Amino acid sequence: MISARKLLIASGLLLAIWGMAYGFFYAVFVEHQTLDRMGGALASGFTFAAQRNLPAADAAFGEFTNISYAYVRQVDAHGHWIGLSMLLVLFGIVFHRLNASPKNQLWLAWGLVCGAVVFPLGVLMESFNTGWGPRLVAVFGSAVMILALAATTVAFAIEDVSKPSDHYLSR
Repeated sequence: MISARKLLIASGLLLAIWGMAYGFFYAVFVEHQTLDRMGGALASGFTFAAQRNLPAADAAFGEFTNISYAYVRQVDAHGHWIGLSMLLVLFGIVFHRLNASPKNQLWLAWGLVCGAVVFPLGVLMESFNTGWGPRLVAVFGSAVMILALAATTVAFAIEDVSKPSDHYLSR
């Protein structure tokens, strides 16, 4: 059986690699074209507004809003994957101090890993489809992450008096 520490560290490293690879792919193949489209839509919107062609200006600004929405979601997914991967690795380093049985530690670790993968995936899905499906995936992933973080916080906060303390401040 895999330990919670190994699961967290391995998953965190794999998620960091995935987040960086996605960010690299996005920066090289998608981002510049997206920023060009955003700039073009914004310039068109201001040009149409200066010409007092308000329906065309409104359409151009609407296009800018849609492109910007997708851009922000794609960049956020990349950043969240990397940030949450760091959290997984950090927890993996200190999870042995958690006041929980190995079985419960493993459950918490799986919750953290699932939340760290599913939440940014839902955010990324929102850039392609603004319907309820991707939003529900993102909400579900964030709820799993929040619950796992809360349970981990409680388990760290409860002191286990049966374990000897290794705090450098204790006497």
